[in-house]
Amino acid sequence: MTLETMKQNYEKFEQAVDLLQKDLDVSYLDAIIETGDNLIEGGQLLIENGKPSPDIRSKLMELYQQLTNQTMPTDEMRQIIQFALLKANQIDKIQANHQMTPDMIGFLIEYVMEKFLSKDKEYKLLDISVGTGNLLSSVFNKLKLHGYQPTKLYGIDNDDTLLAVASMSARLQKISAEFIHQDAIDNLVIPKVDIVVSDLPVGYYPVDKKVVNFETHSEEGHSYVHHLLIEQSLQQLVPGGYAFFVVPRGLFETKETQKLLSVIRKQAYFQGMLDLPDEFFSNKNYGKALLFLQKHGGGAKQVQQVLIGTFPSLKAEDEFTNFLGRINSWADKNLD
Repeated sequence: MTLETMKQNYEKFEQAVDLLQKDLDVSYLDAIIETGDNLIEGGQLLIENGKPSPDIRSKLMELYQQLTNQTMPTDEMRQIIQFALLKANQIDKIQANHQMTPDMIGFLIEYVMEKFLSKDKEYKLLDISVGTGNLLSSVFNKLKLHGYQPTKLYGIDNDDTLLAVASMSARLQKISAEFIHQDAIDNLVIPKVDIVVSDLPVGYYPVDKKVVNFETHSEEGHSYVHHLLIEQSLQQLVPGGYAFFVVPRGLFETKETQKLLSVIRKQAYFQGMLDLPDEFFSNKNYGKALLFLQKHGGGAKQVQQVLIGTFPSLKAEDEFTNFLGRINSWADKNLD
């Protein structure tokens, strides 16, 4: 499908969301969810207390018919929802920890992920802080496109509105996914998985008594939630399973570093860490990196040379392409 067709489809989706949001007087995010749900039902409208009003209904039905009367590639649907969510960030003033992971970060994670995976195996994936599900579905779609076999997705979040977006998006993309509304620090109610991929929230976990059994808990004051989630993720992996995290660049530069490193050494192999380009972030002081871990067991082993580096700017095309080539060379030398 051409870029122009995708632009036209997004504009129709956006028009439908705008109409609903104004007529129902709801948040932009809620209007996105209801628009997606209506499309999942074949363009059927949910009418409550006379809303949407009759004149808006006819406009919506026409837009829905135009969107449902075509076969849209799954990743195009994901991108349409992504663009709508970017608008929601501006209108609803969504807090930073709740905003979706940019597509380019998903591309880079999946690029490195492929170096570790086999096309002959099936993989269950978990995002332990799934939010709107953009990172999880983006990685899923790219793995499928490149011949890998992700078979089931799981997403966990304690925000029911974001989970509603993730669920709606997955259903529109016809992805087999299960989303669980719970605190990811609690005992998880899903099976063990082969891969955890997550853009971890950064900050402090507020309930100290709930994390006393975590090795990464702080002896004084609140514990870092991203440390706790790394520990929880490693517990949820099968032997030899992989964890791909988006983390603060200074992850190993705090007073709690030794506890986190101890947990990683006990449970997993530290396979790599790559700083993301500064241009991905509005403030370079809040820059992030990709962290790659592999749980002990299942034939896993420590790579001879840990993958360490910094992605060049996307504007430096030759440097960026050469860096991807260096990742390929590293994989050829260090991975079976």
